[in-house]
Amino acid sequence: MIVLSEVKKRFGPVEALRGVSFSVADGQITGLLGPNGAGKTTALRIVYGVMAPDAGRASVDGLDLATDRLGAQARLGVLAHAQGLYPRLTAREQVRYAGQLRGLRGPELERRIAGMVALLDMGEFADRRADGFSQGQKLKVALARALVHDPRNVVLDEPTSGLDVAGTRAVRALLKRLRDEGRCVLFSTHVMQEVSAVCDRVVVLARGQVVAEGTPEALKAATGQATLEDAFVAAIGSEEGLG
Repeated sequence: MIVLSEVKKRFGPVEALRGVSFSVADGQITGLLGPNGAGKTTALRIVYGVMAPDAGRASVDGLDLATDRLGAQARLGVLAHAQGLYPRLTAREQVRYAGQLRGLRGPELERRIAGMVALLDMGEFADRRADGFSQGQKLKVALARALVHDPRNVVLDEPTSGLDVAGTRAVRALLKRLRDEGRCVLFSTHVMQEVSAVCDRVVVLARGQVVAEGTPEALKAATGQATLEDAFVAAIGSEEGLG
């Protein structure tokens, strides 16, 4: 479970987060939405533990990121928007390195790598260097790195960005599988169809605050809108686009 409680963050004169509170439950997929400048990236970076809040608390499975950052991070699998593959390493080597950083070694690590290669259908490029990979192949490797240590909490920033229809469907299926295994899944997206297709709950940020949260159906009912896109626009109070 991931919890943010009254989290605040300022960058000079800009108040990026103004007392943000929300929770992401186990066994659910929660979508984080908001227009450009809403504070989504800042909130995710605080969840990752790469940025500290000015005030408030962020925790993973009850572990406070301020006092036990490494313990909390060990329970997270993170797919950041910038995937950062090493171009001279093969896909398998990238996943092995990520597993080693998480303390995995020997036969157990190799079993986990083989499992990721099979799960994400990486067999035909697993032993090729990453330089020249397609966007879909890069994403699969980044997902494998995020999941190789079997985290109970998974955070993904725009996981279907740049994918074709087949790749998008595969990621949707993976998210649902993670949820059905009882994991806590938080992801941000620009695509409203993704939210409708996979999200159990939605958290909407605007101007550094949570302006709406709940199930997609509850969000539509609360705003009196027939579609989730219209409900989103009503919740943020403007015609700003997703970002």
